[in-house]
Amino acid sequence: MYERDTEGSGPGDDLAVAAEHLVRHVRRSSHAGGLSPTAASTLGRLGREGPRRLTDLARDEGVSQPNMTQLVNRMERDGLARRVADARDGRGVLVEATDHGLAVFRQRRAERAEALGRLVDELSEPERRAVETALPALARVIEDQAPGP
Repeated sequence: MYERDTEGSGPGDDLAVAAEHLVRHVRRSSHAGGLSPTAASTLGRLGREGPRRLTDLARDEGVSQPNMTQLVNRMERDGLARRVADARDGRGVLVEATDHGLAVFRQRRAERAEALGRLVDELSEPERRAVETALPALARVIEDQAPGP
């Protein structure tokens, strides 16, 4: 029988468990493009942040540069991304989402939003207000702590 680990339990631990469940639920809810978690995350980053250097993508996604190169090659083959010259540095190359890639990104986001909306609909009004306040506040703190480009 499974025994819940309660050692070190506290508000941070409870939030971590809730966040893990939420992330798993949301990831399972988006299917557009049939992407791996890393490909979905990379496409999401390109969709949100725009063109990026391959080395920056690898660092930000926590994968090696050779692995990111292989992933970008597959994304190019699937019509989701392309390499373009860096207008600020003629020697540099950026990876950007294609129109098809942006459409897949938007579809995945819509699928996740719909899944989250269904969850929120099951909350009481006070719980709904709490979530609608807390999650954007946590996102803001995360953004404020993120290193600049």
